[in-house]
Amino acid sequence: MEATSVFAAFDEDGEGKLSASELRRGMAATLGEDVSEEEAEAILTAADADCDGLLSQEFSRLAAGAHKDDDDVVSRQRCLKEAFGMYACSSTKDTATTTITPASLRRTLSRLGSHELGVEDCRAMICRFDLDGDGALSFDEFRVMMMA
Repeated sequence: MEATSVFAAFDEDGEGKLSASELRRGMAATLGEDVSEEEAEAILTAADADCDGLLSQEFSRLAAGAHKDDDDVVSRQRCLKEAFGMYACSSTKDTATTTITPASLRRTLSRLGSHELGVEDCRAMICRFDLDGDGALSFDEFRVMMMA
């Protein structure tokens, strides 16, 4: 299916732009991909070049990226999970329940030699990519941050 016809199928209201909800429903209906609202927001945020909170011309680049080599995608995902694990506050390997908190970010940055940042500085860094407003970064939010 060509990117323009996929876009038209996703664009429920016909306005020429996709919201996270339209992206989520479109992925479920046309691709069989069931993604959470948070994942749809993360995808949209990562691809939204003009920062309007919607996808328009960016959709074709996003669709083209869906055809990348699977090994490359798996390798990048593994590297992101390893990096996320370095900063996360839990010792568990389950990225679904592990988060990066301001304290865990500061602790890791201190270990890496950056002693000048305080917890409030780290809180401000996290706030920029904290899509759900819980004060911490989930793996999906971390992925968006790393792709920005």
